[in-house]
Amino acid sequence: MDRSHFTFRTYTTLGRVLGALPEPVAGAAGRLVGGALYRVRRDHRAQVAANLARVLGGDVDPALLDRWARRAFDEYARYWVEGARLPAMPATEVLQHILVVDGFEHLAEGMARGGGVVVALPHTGSWEYGGAFLAAIGFPMTAVAERLEPPELFDYFVAQRASMGLTVVPLGEGSGRAVLRTLRDGGLVGLLCDRDLTPGGVPVDFFGEPTTMPGGPATLALRTGATLLCAAVYRGPGRDHHAIISGPVDTTRTGDLRGDVARVTQSIADGLASLIRRHPEQWHVFQPLWLADRPVASAGHGGEGQAEDRQGAA
Repeated sequence: MDRSHFTFRTYTTLGRVLGALPEPVAGAAGRLVGGALYRVRRDHRAQVAANLARVLGGDVDPALLDRWARRAFDEYARYWVEGARLPAMPATEVLQHILVVDGFEHLAEGMARGGGVVVALPHTGSWEYGGAFLAAIGFPMTAVAERLEPPELFDYFVAQRASMGLTVVPLGEGSGRAVLRTLRDGGLVGLLCDRDLTPGGVPVDFFGEPTTMPGGPATLALRTGATLLCAAVYRGPGRDHHAIISGPVDTTRTGDLRGDVARVTQSIADGLASLIRRHPEQWHVFQPLWLADRPVASAGHGGEGQAEDRQGAA
């Protein structure tokens, strides 16, 4: 068995096992895995701490920062466990565990006005749970995700998401056409955009430091007239979830597309920062994000090009 096939079998087997276990047992297993990763992956632990230090702000006590990092690993493991169990969860159960959607009227109004809706998402909580919830109430979402290796693993995750009512389009040639088609049909597009995987990201200020973010969400909204929102779905308390949808981002065009994209992308960065601050421990970014942390070779073109987990990228 080659390495790629072993990876595929490992992920799919773990997914089936976690999906079959009683929820308390699966949750306990996730906590054990999170604790083990925290102890073993020192490189990721240091990067998570560095990222959280920006979110928390000020001179954070190292012991306190370490506790936040430990919580981040626990939450990440919990995200994986939930993701493995979510495809088999009936829509009625998904709805049962959404306690509140603060700002849902912004999404409803955007969908009602036509022209489609673009939702900018951070790697926070469980965007997939939010997608399953939206599909259950008649607002199916199209998302763009980075391809995974091996290819059969990506196909597996796409099929899982489809079973929940989520359409996942692979990032690359053709993804733009699929997204535009969704918006032209008045549909909903969700784009994870707090981490830049492109060679030409838009410079922004994020938590007081310079970095870059993909300009896709801003460009789409500006060119199509779609409503642009920022949103996040948080886990907790317990098995429940709550979501926040911010008010529409101002996408008024001035005639200078480059300038408009820069302005709107900064507004997205501000909106995502506000959402991340609410639950920093649920922000699943384990890679260098700010320019100061990126390798010199990639800081010049605005993207580190590292592979991401199955949450995808936009």
